This record gives sequence, structure tokens and C-alpha cells, in this order.
Amino acid sequence: MNSNPRILVTGGAGYLGSILVPTLLARGCAVTVVDNFLYGQTSLLDCCAYENFAVVRGDVRDERLMLPLLKKADVVMPLACLVGAPLCAQKPNEARSINLDAILMLLKNAAKSQKFISPTTNSGYGVGQAGVFCTEETPMNPISLYGVLKVELEQALLDAGAISLRLATVCGVSPRMRLDLLVNDFTYRAVVDRFVVLFEAHFKRNYVHVRDVARAFCHALDNFDQMKGQPYNVGLSDANLSKMELCQEIQKQIPDFTIMEAPIGKDPDQRNYVVSNAKIEATGYRTQVSIQRAIAELIKGYQIVRRNQHANV
Repeated sequence: MNSNPRILVTGGAGYLGSILVPTLLARGCAVTVVDNFLYGQTSLLDCCAYENFAVVRGDVRDERLMLPLLKKADVVMPLACLVGAPLCAQKPNEARSINLDAILMLLKNAAKSQKFISPTTNSGYGVGQAGVFCTEETPMNPISLYGVLKVELEQALLDAGAISLRLATVCGVSPRMRLDLLVNDFTYRAVVDRFVVLFEAHFKRNYVHVRDVARAFCHALDNFDQMKGQPYNVGLSDANLSKMELCQEIQKQIPDFTIMEAPIGKDPDQRNYVVSNAKIEATGYRTQVSIQRAIAELIKGYQIVRRNQHANV
């Protein structure tokens, strides 16, 4: 990999991109971002000082816009996405065209030498077996349109020799904040409301900090030839937590946070699984931000941010 690759990042002004793009620029990469700035965010303004940064306001589904940009890239990181089960259920046609078709169009037109590193999701595991860790060999069992599209996309990516990063539930502070992610949401409720009502509190998931996700992309970039054509779970190995355990971690930092369990009612998101991150760890990758540190920084962030500004749905 040349030391200053030209990287095309779609959706680069989003929650993850707003951390990843400055990280790539600081490493000396030339970065072009395509984003429609759907949420009016200004999270990449600091990047404008870099000479090797370019930004295009546009739609990733626009072939006439995307193909000339694709030609100039050594690496493509397709982050543009309607993220999460609720949003995709609300807008199924848009979800398919953005989350799947737009990336398939890039793959179809890419040269063999161009490298793709793409986020997918471990939500494809759906409902796991109690106490059995999901590995990259575990059959996928998506239970939402979001999961189904990501699983379909991943197959196309792997067939093309890409690296697929199956992200755990991402958390932490980003310049383009999102409050609808589980850790971010529960911590916000603790700070602002001082209580939460949990449905199906025993449901487990894996978590990862947004800066550790950016680190995983850089790791994949540096180790592309050894990692290509394969999926990797990316998460905190000591954070396969139930919703109740997560709230108890928050409660350690906000003692007057009241946790209530709803005796009836269902979580609209029925995912429940534990995940092994051993495969990517075997390549030398390590997370650096614990769930406790993520919660601590969110508590600070919520002195700045309020809900009406930062939700995807």
C-alpha cells in the first residue's frame, strides 16, 4: 500500500466518517468525501485546512457523479448508509438503493487494483444461541431489512476481494453526534431523564467505540493484503453486555440513575447475541477505549448536546 493513498469516503460527514476522515488526513492520506449533508451537519469543517482534502456535496446513487471520483481513488470506504433497523423499515426503497445498490455500482465499475474496506454489521447474527459466541463462520440470520441488506452487500464485497468490518453497536462522542445508538441513548437518558425503562433487559450485544472503529479501518488499510476477501468482527471483547449490565455500568458513573424493567412489551430490535472478536485481534488489532471510558466521555458530551439536534430518526 503506498503511504499516501487516495481514499474515496462516501457518507464521510456521518457519525463514523467525522472521526475517520480527520484520522486518515492526519496520516497523510488524500481524502475525497461525498455526502448529501442530509442532517445539516458541519462536522468536517476542521478538515478544510488540509490541502489533500476534497468534499463533494452529492448523492452516492448518482453514477455520473461517482464514476469519475471512483477512477481517481486507490481505496474506497463506502460509509454512506441509512443506518439502523427503524430507519430502514421506514424507508425500504431508499435503504436498498443507498445501502446496497450504490455500493454494488462502485464495485461493478472498480478496477482490480482498487481496494474496498467497508463497514457491515454484526446485526446480521440476529438471534444467537445462549452462551455461544458468534464468529465469522457463524451462519448469518438477519432479522431486519437493515441486516438483510448488509448481509447481501457483504457477500458482494467478499466476492470482490474487499475487507468487511462487521461492527458491533458503535458508541462514543463524534462531531456528528448520534443519540439513537444504544450506549449513547441510555447514557443520555441517565444524564437528562435520570431513568430508563428496559424492554427485554437480558438481551445481549457487543459494543465498540467510534474511535476504535476508525482505528480498525486504518488497521485494515495497513494490512490489506493479509486481510482481504474476509469479514472481521470489530468490537470490545470484554463488552458483550446485556442491556441491564450496560445500564449498571452507566449507574456506576451516575448513581441516581434509576433502571426499571417493563414486565410486558417487546424491544422493536430483537437482536440478542454475543460476539468473538478473536479473528481481527489475531491480525494485531486492539481496541483502546473501554465501555467505561465511552460512558465517561458521553456524560461530558451531554453537557453540550441536546436530543433535538442529533437523531437519525
